[in-house]
Amino acid sequence: MKKIVLSVLFISAVIFTSCTNGNQKNPTDHLEEKKQDKIVGLVEDVLTKEQQDALSPDMVIQSLKEGNERFVRNDLTARDHSAQVRKSTKSQFPKAIVLSCVDSRVPVEDVFDRGIGDIFVARVAGNFVNDDILGSMEFACKVSGSKLIMVMGHEHCGAVKAAVDDVKLGNITSMLSKIKPAVDMVEYEGERTSKNQEFVHMASESNVRNTIMEIRKQSPILKEMEEKGEIKIVGGLYDMDDGKVTMLK
Repeated sequence: MKKIVLSVLFISAVIFTSCTNGNQKNPTDHLEEKKQDKIVGLVEDVLTKEQQDALSPDMVIQSLKEGNERFVRNDLTARDHSAQVRKSTKSQFPKAIVLSCVDSRVPVEDVFDRGIGDIFVARVAGNFVNDDILGSMEFACKVSGSKLIMVMGHEHCGAVKAAVDDVKLGNITSMLSKIKPAVDMVEYEGERTSKNQEFVHMASESNVRNTIMEIRKQSPILKEMEEKGEIKIVGGLYDMDDGKVTMLK
């Protein structure tokens, strides 16, 4: 009798398991579906020489503005970075070079929704220019065909604040001497310290404009390219609160 009961229970368990398994998905199915979702809309192509040649400086500015709008909306373009790495191995034809601060809170490629091979990025605390960065800009534009130089400062910049307060510390002292002239250019009657956010904001804008002026002054190559309309040199300020880049006039 016990054997009959056990047999019945075993058969029932097998039937129940079969039925429930038929209605349940394999745990890996969910991962596969998720993988398929990620594949949709992927961008695998990188910019070609022909595509770069067809761009104007204004077209590049517009594409960066649109990319920043996507960044602010948290709507970044999906990209197959592995494929882009392979396709950009032997050549690159970026649209622009962006000079940014080293601040870790300013992810330049993400800020403009750009992928591998889209833009050159130069970074230094306080986004000023020196010989090495100017040489990099000349390489980007004169040699590699980029159509735009963007100097991008940001709100709450530690380097600008340090220059405002005239900090003295090791090699930082020499670095801040490149930013200090822009701070001194600001006409302001209020408190000229890093505690005054209004003044820091004005100093950050002044620093971007001064950097643009120094690019034109120190690089005859880039100045001539701009005068011929081959490139544009523009400035912007990144807002830490919402991720928006405001173009400076």
